Amino acid sequence: MRVIAVSTLKAFWADRPEYQDAEAPAMAWYREAVKADWSSPAEVKQQFGNASILKDGRLVFNIAGNKYRLVAWINYPYRVVYIRFLGTHAQYDLIDAQTV
Repeated sequence: MRVIAVSTLKAFWADRPEYQDAEAPAMAWYREAVKADWSSPAEVKQQFGNASILKDGRLVFNIAGNKYRLVAWINYPYRVVYIRFLGTHAQYDLIDAQTV
């Protein structure tokens, strides 16, 4: 899969020491996503059992033992993952994962 944009992940912890613990697990998720070849939400769910499937290609991944949430939109025919959001559960509760 092609993942756009890893800079969204890096921006989350770049200037905030309280989120530095997100770097290793988020980058581990990124490395897994880049190696994947998902053609459906079921294939994502098979690899990431704790992923929540939303409508229209949106998914929510639990990162760092469920401490952080990552929202992505996947274009399955083109094999592209668009990272839309990375944040804490409290930050996630303030957004609409379907439109972010």
